[in-house]
Amino acid sequence: MAKTAGSVPIAVLYLYLVSLIVTARLLPLHPYLSSQEKRISNVFDTSKYGILQLQNGLALTPQMGWNSWNFFACNINESLIKETADALVSTGLARLGYVYVNIDDCWSNFARNSEGQLTPDPKAFPSGIKALADYVHGKGLKLGIYSDAGVFTCQVRPGSLFHENDDAALFASWGVDYLKYDNCFNLGIPPKERYPPMRDALNATGRTIFYSLCEWGVDDPALWAGKVGNSWRTTNDINDTWASMTEIADLNDKWAAYAGPGGWNDPDMLEVGNGGMTFQEYRSHFSIWALMKAPLLIGCDVRNMTAETFAILSNPEVIAVNQDPLGVQGRKVQISGPDGCLQVWAGPLSGHRMAVVLWNRCSEAATITAEWPALGLESSIRASIRDLWKHEIVSVNKAASFSARVEPHGCEMYILAPDSDNVGVSHSDV
Repeated sequence: MAKTAGSVPIAVLYLYLVSLIVTARLLPLHPYLSSQEKRISNVFDTSKYGILQLQNGLALTPQMGWNSWNFFACNINESLIKETADALVSTGLARLGYVYVNIDDCWSNFARNSEGQLTPDPKAFPSGIKALADYVHGKGLKLGIYSDAGVFTCQVRPGSLFHENDDAALFASWGVDYLKYDNCFNLGIPPKERYPPMRDALNATGRTIFYSLCEWGVDDPALWAGKVGNSWRTTNDINDTWASMTEIADLNDKWAAYAGPGGWNDPDMLEVGNGGMTFQEYRSHFSIWALMKAPLLIGCDVRNMTAETFAILSNPEVIAVNQDPLGVQGRKVQISGPDGCLQVWAGPLSGHRMAVVLWNRCSEAATITAEWPALGLESSIRASIRDLWKHEIVSVNKAASFSARVEPHGCEMYILAPDSDNVGVSHSDV
């Protein structure tokens, strides 16, 4: 710190400007009371940000794509994968960033071949995985595959435990770009011992392969997996219900300080479009996942989407929040109402901006107010407010707080920006 009195104003100005980017590092923190009456310090704690992340050049932003499990489970074959790749391109979803086409469990035979290698199910994948990867790559997309850090996968196909080098080399030879690595039949060996060998094996292939750890959050992977993979599951499996989605969002929120470019908390894949939730609930699901910098992996049949499903998954402004290069995970910052069901979630973005979600988890419509102090902002700061679902600026020169009426189980999502930066911004500029 400079010792001369004349340097103080410059230092103060510098701190103020930087604080607009990642507010909680520099602005006074404003604790709030949770339903358990415990004080929550650090609105946007980024103390772990960037410390652990694996440096393999991948996952500078959260991964986007599609995964077969949530809708199809074991009912998969190479025609489905090709048609899905075609649909991602023809619908424009690929242009929005959904580039990984990930095959989940059940792609392989129930036993290794005589040479000890994994082999594709000949009925479901008669052309083999290499030919499928070539097809997907020809569409400008990337192919993902699935294995398990156990002796079997969850659907009792051969796992990769003790076969890491051979399996990684095989995946690389096929042109695989992504590995989801599950946690079933693990012999009781701690995850910290089972997951690094596959990291080393993938790196040894010379092919750049995204490494997605799926150990269900059982051993708090946010604390250690950044040195191992590019994303790590922080929760058990999601299912297509409001109760599951909200519970998982809360569990993932705990680990917000550990996410950042190169490694992301993973609260599991999207259920949007699978039929178990309402339009409002799915829009909340997508908004919160985007704010949390969660992987955006579509879990529905993209060949047969409704217009509502497509409208949610294709919102470029919400996607841009997820893919923002600052890479700070948004989190829950303010709660009120019965059992804390009226919530404000928020997170800083690049360009002196902040994303804010007003989330109504109550059973009736309600007005939710976001207070500037809960966002880590001084009450005197004035901002323009852009609605990311209406695609328009809804307020300018706003200070201290803002409010909106929110439907039950619905949300509204906004970007706050200094007026001079946001007034007149167009849809394509965000």
